[in-house]
Amino acid sequence: MTVGAVASAALVIAGALFYLAGTVGVLRFPDVYTRLHALTKADNLGLGLIAAGLALRAESWPVVLKLVLVWLIALLTAATVSQLIAAAALRAGIAPVRIARTGRR
Repeated sequence: MTVGAVASAALVIAGALFYLAGTVGVLRFPDVYTRLHALTKADNLGLGLIAAGLALRAESWPVVLKLVLVWLIALLTAATVSQLIAAAALRAGIAPVRIARTGRR
């Protein structure tokens, strides 16, 4: 295996791990706002890493450009949709969960 193939595989695996982390966040966090945060941040970074890994293996510059455009469009849509969902949750009266601080370290 070449260095490029190893780097590509490492980026794709890292991206998949970020997707897994986002899924765990959706399942574990207490309210819609923290779930949105976990999902949006992890998925955007995961997709960026996967796109970078695929771009290393791309055969031409137009393919790399398409991968970058897909990632940028996903960034814009994820940010927009998460804001819309959070605003709808606030309008529906869903309050963010407040966690009491005990002062312990």
